[in-house]
Amino acid sequence: MGLLDGKNALIWGVANRRSIGWGAARALAREGARIALTYESERVEKMVRDCADQVPGTTMIQADVTDDAQIQAVYDELKAAWDRVDVVVHSIAYAPREDMEGRFADTSRNGFLTALGISAYSLVPITRYAVPLMPDGGSVMTMTYIASDRVFPNYNVMGVAKAALEASVRYLAADLGPQGVRVNAISPGPISTLAARGVPGFTGFAKASTERSPLRQSTDIDQVGDTAVFLASNLSRGVTGDVLFVDQGYHVLGF
Repeated sequence: MGLLDGKNALIWGVANRRSIGWGAARALAREGARIALTYESERVEKMVRDCADQVPGTTMIQADVTDDAQIQAVYDELKAAWDRVDVVVHSIAYAPREDMEGRFADTSRNGFLTALGISAYSLVPITRYAVPLMPDGGSVMTMTYIASDRVFPNYNVMGVAKAALEASVRYLAADLGPQGVRVNAISPGPISTLAARGVPGFTGFAKASTERSPLRQSTDIDQVGDTAVFLASNLSRGVTGDVLFVDQGYHVLGF
């Protein structure tokens, strides 16, 4: 018996087998959940299909999160197939590379709006359209990073987007708690994903995190996946509006 037997889980933002979202999907499936993955474009479809093939019965749906109609269409398709959704994982982040180099003060207006729209705002419609398929409550989770609270070189506008994302988690948790829908964030340490490798200087602060964290080790997608299982399961029934750190304790340090 798995912790999530009989539950349906939708994961947004898987790009390949290194994706944090894939770590969550794999762990949820291990515990008995039925899985659906969304992918952004045909550019990543083959890599996502390679992931889906590892979990028989996985559904794949293409969707652009900048288009509310496409987000709604994902839930319409799942309503026809599943009737309900119990778990939603939001693992989406993007900012133009040129706005993650140099000074934050030089962030372009378009870069700011793009980063905030995709990385933070997308959680709002993804959650809003999920709620009608959660008549008995459910669990929504997203992926953040400690740069929401501290300055990291070259993280720039993405740090601001993560701060907005975490604030959105708190407001959504307050809105939806009466309906039994819990909303939380997971804050992993640096993981070498496709998105992370686009951050200038990523290798440097990933190395520093491993060397300085209390556990002296790096974070991997399987650790994040196990935390996703906790948040998806009844074990976390009293947890909402929170940020759970999976960073080997790095967040407790003052240096």
